[in-house]
Amino acid sequence: MRVYVPLTLPGLAEAHKTGELGSGPFVAYGVTPALREWYVSDDIEELEYAALGRAALASLRLLADDFGAERRRVVVAVDVADGAVTADPGRGLEPAALGEVTVTGAVPLAKAAAVHVDAGDAEEDVAAAVAALEAADGGDDDARFVVDGAEDHELLWYATQEIPNLVQRA
Repeated sequence: MRVYVPLTLPGLAEAHKTGELGSGPFVAYGVTPALREWYVSDDIEELEYAALGRAALASLRLLADDFGAERRRVVVAVDVADGAVTADPGRGLEPAALGEVTVTGAVPLAKAAAVHVDAGDAEEDVAAAVAALEAADGGDDDARFVVDGAEDHELLWYATQEIPNLVQRA
């Protein structure tokens, strides 16, 4: 199963240093039955793009907890064995949990398929989105609009060989 692991640039730097995305259990995002139901599509590419978007939102939340991190969302796409992933069916339809899975075992960074990172021109919108998260979660429509502004930026695709260049500043 392809999963999307939300990180920050310092988190990616740590994964690069240790050679591991996580030793498990950790949260990632994938094409779950609830995500399929919510997105109402059978196109796997569209569903994977939706899971990537959910992971990018989770990356925003990680940035909110890491004040020193460069304001760029980071998501690592990695294929893991189906048995290494579980979804909580009780939380499946909660908006915050759509596509959320738990990866139960260690995942070597070498298994990553790609890394997705915001371009530098997204930093201002990402910073504003991080600042607006709490209010957006509380139902503030203006804050939700600001958070959605970060989602307007497409994450750039990087090959795993480019990770050293991505993390040299982190």
